[in-house]
Amino acid sequence: MQEPSNSALSESMVRNNNTAQFVGFRLEDQEYAFRIEQIQEIVILPQITHTPQVPAYVEGVSNLRGTIIPIINLRCLFGLESRPADRESRTIVVNVGERTMGCTVDAVTQVIRIPAESIQPAPDMITADQTGYITGFAKLDDRILVILNINELLEPDKLDQVQRAAIHDTATSEM
Repeated sequence: MQEPSNSALSESMVRNNNTAQFVGFRLEDQEYAFRIEQIQEIVILPQITHTPQVPAYVEGVSNLRGTIIPIINLRCLFGLESRPADRESRTIVVNVGERTMGCTVDAVTQVIRIPAESIQPAPDMITADQTGYITGFAKLDDRILVILNINELLEPDKLDQVQRAAIHDTATSEM
């Protein structure tokens, strides 16, 4: 299953009264969103079986109604400091191509309809190879929502690249 391009997203928005639906979530103080069509479900953090010798952003695997799925810690993937799960923590179960995986987030904030005119594409310097997973930004009242492309973000071949970019950005900002 191929991720729709930005123009395909725009075309689908035109057909749907110029709005698209997203699920918002929070990591630290920043809000992000995935397109709702790419989400299978949202669950309270499942029991995770930790697996040896996997990248730090892979928390392990979980049994989701008989199917073993990998659990990706988005905080870790984005180079944020790890923290224990709390009552707001959730796992967003997503479909990436033919694969199903879970993404742990600090909190799921809302399901939101965003008008096309409130979404701006990511600037070219942000959509470079290492951050091609950012589809755009939505202006909502006094905040900015970062819209992520699940297929680009969680493509197995690109996960390590995303983490390397996040670690580089974190190291650079600490200097």
